[in-house]
Amino acid sequence: MLVTVSTAFLLAAVTGALVWFKRVTVGSALLVWLSGFTAASTGLAGPVNDLLAAAVHAIGQ
Repeated sequence: MLVTVSTAFLLAAVTGALVWFKRVTVGSALLVWLSGFTAASTGLAGPVNDLLAAAVHAIGQ
């Protein structure tokens, strides 16, 4: 039997474990989690890319 797991879900699980064991902060985990949607090219990839681009632009101003 073939079992598939989305990349976004896999990154979310790994990030959750890292936060649980206090290896990363919540802010860093949020960035990794958002990057998971981009890397997985899910339906949320477009809006997440726009959000990250706007955040980078706002920081640059």
